[in-house]
Amino acid sequence: MTSAAATRQNISSGGPYENVFGYSRAVRVGAHLHISGTCAPASHEKSDAYTQTRAIIAVIEKVIGEAQMSVSDVVRTVVYVRDINDAEAVAKAHLETFDTVRPASTLVQVDSMLRPWQRVEIETFAIASE
Repeated sequence: MTSAAATRQNISSGGPYENVFGYSRAVRVGAHLHISGTCAPASHEKSDAYTQTRAIIAVIEKVIGEAQMSVSDVVRTVVYVRDINDAEAVAKAHLETFDTVRPASTLVQVDSMLRPWQRVEIETFAIASE
């Protein structure tokens, strides 16, 4: 359990909607890091689900580093796909990063995402190693 005296660190990725919606890319409180749902940058508008997932994971890895943590601290991912037929490609990209970490994970299909070209969104939760 995190104490009331734990330091809060808000981390921004400079995404276009952070100021519009009033949220942070990630928030670290004590040992806990919560990374908001992350989609691929606009430069990946024409990319397939695998490539978008790799781009998303790159953003997540950068945020984890800014929180002074590592990918090995990830305990859970929640993956949203617009087309369940992309599940295998998304799983391949997820495995390339998390194969030895093996976080708890959920993958679900959703109707839509904020931008029509977005195929994947990933939420990530990590707890700093002791």
